[in-house]
Amino acid sequence: MPSIAIGHVLRASTTGFVVGCKIMKDETPQFGAFVKVAVTEQTHIIGLIYDVTVRDDPSVRQLILSGTLEAETILDQRENRLVPIEISVLIVGFQRGEQFVQALPPQPPISLEVLTPCTIDETVAFTEQLDFLRLIFTAPHIPADDLAVACLSRAAELRAPEIRRQYLVSAGRHIARLLFDDMLRLDSILQQLKHFARG
Repeated sequence: MPSIAIGHVLRASTTGFVVGCKIMKDETPQFGAFVKVAVTEQTHIIGLIYDVTVRDDPSVRQLILSGTLEAETILDQRENRLVPIEISVLIVGFQRGEQFVQALPPQPPISLEVLTPCTIDETVAFTEQLDFLRLIFTAPHIPADDLAVACLSRAAELRAPEIRRQYLVSAGRHIARLLFDDMLRLDSILQQLKHFARG
């Protein structure tokens, strides 16, 4: 089954990139989802969605001023935006062949490369190790705590029910080593993970 194309890279840096898409669909990955983009035939960058921005579209202003906001008009505007919806992605590693590396890749993706969701198998394999959490907690200007909880809970859900709790416990211990000097922040994250561990 072919991967769903989410959108295309608009701009990128060493630590992250922004993807433009026409419309958010039901199958579009959401906050905390693992996604990937190719940089070569053998290498894919792995990232986490941490923000979705719906920027001002000139046609929306005109529609609001016209006062003719019928259902067909709204649907047409949403499907034919003049400005793309922007999805921001934090880079947390890369895949070279069959090997996953939880570090920044040698180069970022280039413009117009296609962003796709990671498969279940890819997500499970990538999240076997937890070193990628360091990249989340050291990244500036992102909701790091919420992102860590969202991606870990997603990774746990993809595992067999009998090992989900142990996975989240291991993740909590790893986070404790990273945030040992900020107990209030650590406690908040652990409380959220505990909620998912129960569920």
